[in-house]
Amino acid sequence: MEVLASSSTALLSPHFAISYTYKNPNFTAKAAIPQSISRLYGRFKLRRYSGTLQKVIDCSEKIRRHVSVLSVHLLVGVVLVMSISVSVSKSPSWALTEENLLFLEAWRTIDRAYVDKTFNGQSWFRYRENALRNEPMNTREQTYTAIRKMLATLDDPFTRFLEPEKFKSLRSGAQGALTGVGLSIGYPTQFDGSPAGLVVISAAPGGPANRAGILSGDVILAIDDTSTEMMGIYDAAERLQGPEGSSVELTIRSGPEIKHVALMREKVSLNPVKSRLCQVPGSGRDSRRIGYIKLTSFNQNASGAVKEAIDTLRSNSVNAFVLDLRDNSGGLFPEGIEIAKIWLDKGVIVYICDSRGVRDIYDTDGSNAIAASEPLAVLVNKGTASASEILAGALKDNKRAVLFGEPTYGKGKIQSVFELSDGSGLAVTVARYETPAHTDIDKVGVIPDHPLPTTFPKDEEGFCSCLQDPASTCYMNRVQLFAR
Repeated sequence: MEVLASSSTALLSPHFAISYTYKNPNFTAKAAIPQSISRLYGRFKLRRYSGTLQKVIDCSEKIRRHVSVLSVHLLVGVVLVMSISVSVSKSPSWALTEENLLFLEAWRTIDRAYVDKTFNGQSWFRYRENALRNEPMNTREQTYTAIRKMLATLDDPFTRFLEPEKFKSLRSGAQGALTGVGLSIGYPTQFDGSPAGLVVISAAPGGPANRAGILSGDVILAIDDTSTEMMGIYDAAERLQGPEGSSVELTIRSGPEIKHVALMREKVSLNPVKSRLCQVPGSGRDSRRIGYIKLTSFNQNASGAVKEAIDTLRSNSVNAFVLDLRDNSGGLFPEGIEIAKIWLDKGVIVYICDSRGVRDIYDTDGSNAIAASEPLAVLVNKGTASASEILAGALKDNKRAVLFGEPTYGKGKIQSVFELSDGSGLAVTVARYETPAHTDIDKVGVIPDHPLPTTFPKDEEGFCSCLQDPASTCYMNRVQLFAR
């Protein structure tokens, strides 16, 4: 899940203030007239000209033209006053409640931040007014329901409402810890076209799901006997999280096998980096010292942990690096940018786009590069998603690395998280992105340069053992693996 850590307190727009404050007992129609019309209204009062208008008209053709303009201005002023009066008569008769204001705060956040300014082909202002008139908002739960209903009209599974506890949990995950079973999940249509269930993108190393043998590509058919066939990924994620020590039962399809797995929730430490120095046997130029770095997530510790791993490996005189992004489902966008800067001496990292085209360009001048010269191989698979795809795309398009594996997940959208005034939050799709070669990877993924065999090891210990075995795939392909 992509997160731009930020917060926002939305204010009422001027349009809203006009539409919903007319029932103030101190309100007068004249007070509602825009300032320019108000000046016109005061300057050209009809009574001022009642005795002299005909004389002015008779003076000259020039004066007649001026009076014609004056008459038009007066007419426009009167029409505007009448229009405002009609608007007053149609305004709601109720005062805005605390629940209404929370709903409006959510509405305004979407209005300002959402990437699609057509709002899925609807009038966003009309939706707001209809909701205030027709949706019950007498309790906090009713207001939350109204907000969810509003977001559902966008038909965007990545834009969703987070209740206070879920918002707090999301922030904890971004900070490096989460209570749950250690699963990243997605929609199965991205993988095999299966119509039912949710797919496992990755299982956090050492977490409950990983220890139970749940693998990337497995399909979750049910959570605590509730079918996932029509369940959204964020509803599922909320069901998977819970108090430490509580249990959850999953129905899993792994290949042709269907199994029931009971997991105990625990605090999953999201240490994002594992590294290992791997010695390749040989003599002279054939002898290599490979620095293997496994990056599992992009939490707020990620870039610092990668730098630390590089420094440690550098102290052991490595000749090349392998960056393993397989089953990394993403995280904080800024961390993806910072890690790209570590490996690049210059170049564009990513283009941020909206409906009108490129909005922002993230690039680097090399000032933050600490590993821009050694050969680099990047490993990716279908569980490589979001911020991982930004990093992989940047390294590939700048010809900094050779990519091995299979096409990545294909999540080309960026979300920001906004905190609302009651502690709840909104995750909002704020942009899409393109790689440095202007490739839109949404629903397509980053395409690697070379495939990897299915037997290729998935952790640091297996990778080092593979490199040291002259008969292994790793050994046979080591020249290609580190080609620039």
